[in-house]
Order: sequence, then C-alpha cells, then structure tokens
Amino acid sequence: MKKTIALVANSSWNIYNFRQPLIKQLRLSGYRVLVVAPVDEYIHYLNDSYFTRHIPLRFLAAQRKNPLWDLLLLWELYRIYRNERPGLVLHFTIKPNIYGSLAARWAGIPCIPTVTGLGYTFLHNGLLGRLARRLYQLAFRSVPHAIFHNEDDWQIFLREGLITKNRSLVIPGSGVNTNHFRPLPQPETDKFIFLFIGRLLHDKGIREFTAAAQRLRRLAPQAECWVVGQLNPEYPAAVTQQELVQWIEEQHIRYLGATNDVRPYIKQAHVLVLPSYREGLPRAILEAMAMGKPILTTDTAGCRETVEPGRNGCLVPARDAVALAEAMVEFYHLSKEERQAMGDYSRQKVLRQFDEKIIVEAYLKLCEEGLAGRRDRAKKTYSVER
Repeated sequence: MKKTIALVANSSWNIYNFRQPLIKQLRLSGYRVLVVAPVDEYIHYLNDSYFTRHIPLRFLAAQRKNPLWDLLLLWELYRIYRNERPGLVLHFTIKPNIYGSLAARWAGIPCIPTVTGLGYTFLHNGLLGRLARRLYQLAFRSVPHAIFHNEDDWQIFLREGLITKNRSLVIPGSGVNTNHFRPLPQPETDKFIFLFIGRLLHDKGIREFTAAAQRLRRLAPQAECWVVGQLNPEYPAAVTQQELVQWIEEQHIRYLGATNDVRPYIKQAHVLVLPSYREGLPRAILEAMAMGKPILTTDTAGCRETVEPGRNGCLVPARDAVALAEAMVEFYHLSKEERQAMGDYSRQKVLRQFDEKIIVEAYLKLCEEGLAGRRDRAKKTYSVER
C-alpha cells in the first residue's frame, strides 16, 4: 500500500461535489486517502468506497471571523497532521489553504494548496484584505506547488509576490464528468428558457439576472428566466428571503429551489446564464457546456475561460443588467441551428479542456512529485489545451 494522501476542505459537501473523481483515482493508484472536513449532511454519501478514514474538523466555520477560532483551527490541523503523518496533504478552499499550509509546514508534511477562488475578504480592500494577503504569503512560502483554477487569480498572486512562478500553475477547475453530463434531447416547447444555477448571492449576479428578466418580459414575450439554487443567509452578500419572495411575486423569475441533480433543468434550458462578478471556475457553466448548451456569462475571472465569444456563447460586463438583457434578447432571436452550433462547440470545448479525466491526471502527477519531494517542474507539463 502506498502512502496516505489527506484531502482537506471546508465542508463534506465540497468533498462530495468536487473531489470524488480524484479520491477514486487515488484509491485505484494504491494510495490511502484521508478526508479532513467538517461534518455536514453530505457525510453519509462519503463511505468507505471513497476514502479510508474521515476526521471531522471542529473549528472550521467558513464565515466565522473570530481570530480565536482560526487559531484553534490551526492547532487542530497541526495535531491531525502530527498524529496521522500523511505523506502529502491537498488543501482546498480558503481557510484550509492558509491555516492548513501553515500547520503542514510546522508538522513537516508537504502540502499542495488549490486556490479555487479568492473569496469575499481577499477581494475587498481594507484591513482584512491586507491581512488575508499576508497570511497567504506566509502560508505559501514553502509549498512545493500551489494550484490556481484560473489565470486571473494566479496573476494576482504573482503580481503581489504571494507565490513564485516556478512553484505555481493553473489547473482549470475540478473538471466535469462528461459521461454523466452529456447532451440530451430538449423537450418541445414554445417557451425560451434562460437558466441561472448557483447560490443566491449578489456576487453571483442574481440581482442583474432578475433585472434583465424584468426587461425581457416586454422584449421577448416567450422567454422564461429560471433560477435553481439555495439561499445562503450566512454569507455577507446573500439574497434575503424578502428579496426572493418579491422577485417571485412580481413574476420576474421562476424559482425552482435547490437540487442535487441539475441535469433535468439544463436539459430544458436554451441558454445557461451566470452573470457572476468573479469565480474560480464555475461548475454550473461546465456542466451546461458538457450538456451542449450555449453560455452567457461575464467577462470576469473564472468565467471568461469558459466562453469563446461567437463560438459557444457571449461575454458581457459584470454588474450590467442592461447589457445582460440585450445579450439575452440576441440569444432569443438566434435560429435553432445557430444555438445548436454553439451548444456543440461548448461540448467540444469541455472535452478538450475541462474533462475531469484531464484534471485528475494533472493532480496525480503533482501528488507523485509532492511525495517524491520534487519541486522542479515545467508548467507546460500540466497544461491543457486552451
């Protein structure tokens, strides 16, 4: 049996939704896998077929800003690494990246952090933003590799001296299962459906989507704007229940709630819309692309990587409901053949760049090097076609 590789994230939900393919491949390659994450309702999905052991984190609360809790998390991770002695730790999400990397260094364990997105605190100026940058700089000082999900985030870290180029690289997202998400026949309907999938946060562009939907009612009478996602009241930029109820009552959107399977909704949609302000690499877009859908999103970090304008979709400025509505009207007036061509190109692009097999293979190579203690690698070794 090979060495143990630990995966650390801010929730069991994150492990279940984004890390299963990697865990399965690590197991098939002979590694023992240890999952370190807080317990939530997804823990029952993560049984022995996915990992060897699970250690719950008591002091990881993603939105808690009490520094005492962060110190307790740092100590908790340090004790886990000292007791378990994994050969390598893979960190995902913000607090594991920072405090897990510091704990791993003090415990003498190599680790590889993955920056899946920069987060609310990092992107907003002020004392907390400056503190986050300093913590990243300290945490990433001795990691053999740091992975970024998009070029924009990587360039920010390079420009601000938070990581060096020879110890960092871009792996585009966590990948998508192109067999599970595949093109399906669209039901016959006289409606034209624009679909938003995501948490109901203002940073996801839900407010702009709703405003565009309001304009669309008179410009595209057969259009419907569907929203699939859950309220997250604990987040700073969350939509309130009152806002959501008002949007529904005014019939700007059709709210379909949260779901564990987005495929039935993507199947019915004509265009996937995500007017986000910034992303790591949005899974909802990749899943819709894999199912052969055109994409309408913003010209921002993480989103622009998914769209080649005119080939598989359209990019609009962030925070611009008017530009979003105009683009939606243009999609509405495209012929069925034009939309089909865009959807076909979306599928091809996913197969070339974002298939989970490509992503997992890149991680496996990095794990092998991390366990061997090698830091000399060329970025092109793990590049995918762009």
